[in-house]
Amino acid sequence: MTYWQALLLAIVEGITEFLPVSSTGHMIIASQLLGIVATPFVKLFLVVIQLGAILSVLVVYWKRFFQNIDFYLKLLVAFLPIVVVGLLLKKHIDALLESVTTVAIMLLLGGIVLLFIDKWFPQEDPQGGGHPVTTPSFKEAFIIGLFQCLAVVPGVSRSAATIIGGLSQKLTRKAAAEFAFFLAMPTMAAAAAKDIYDYYKEAHSQGVELSQLFSGQEIKLLVLGNVVAFVVALLAIRLFVGFVAKYGFRAFGIYRILVGGILLLLIGLGVNLQLV
Repeated sequence: MTYWQALLLAIVEGITEFLPVSSTGHMIIASQLLGIVATPFVKLFLVVIQLGAILSVLVVYWKRFFQNIDFYLKLLVAFLPIVVVGLLLKKHIDALLESVTTVAIMLLLGGIVLLFIDKWFPQEDPQGGGHPVTTPSFKEAFIIGLFQCLAVVPGVSRSAATIIGGLSQKLTRKAAAEFAFFLAMPTMAAAAAKDIYDYYKEAHSQGVELSQLFSGQEIKLLVLGNVVAFVVALLAIRLFVGFVAKYGFRAFGIYRILVGGILLLLIGLGVNLQLV
């Protein structure tokens, strides 16, 4: 992987991490288009640079982290389901990360869902069935966490699944998006830690010491990727929250359908879009 390739992947990650379009799916597609070989380091890079993006949440919402213990307990409750699913399905998830076909199908299906999500979960109920809330209960946080588990399939979008989970519990669009941002922090930190541990364990089994785990260039690539993803995500978060609060999710649904449809068409025509 070159520095330019790392830079472009980090930009893609920063833009898409908090949009309901699947950052992992877009990085898989971008990796293929850039001709990047799917080495163990590249697979690790695609996960680890998400840390840079989610750290932008701390900057944008730093005041929100000075809350009572309930805030953190609810994040923990929402986080637990993905821990269980991730540990049980790790090998299957890793296999799916190399499939552009899976990404294309999930982008298309998820796009169809987003076309109707604003109608399914309106922000106001004219029939008097109650109004959306801005803070989930413990039960609602757990249900949101169950929705997040859908995102183990590349192309589903962790952000989309979690936001839809929040909307299903009558959170406002803004509140659902922000809770998804907060939940991304422990989720992606755990995923990165697990992948780094697995990477080290595999290297150690081949006689590689911890001090030799990454080459000088690989360390620079990881630093570059995280810094760029962080800066780009700062802008993306602010733009996304304002846009979705005002216009909803239909535009993202149309985008997903177009991208997923084009990818499936290319695959159907025999174009090789699988990672090498």
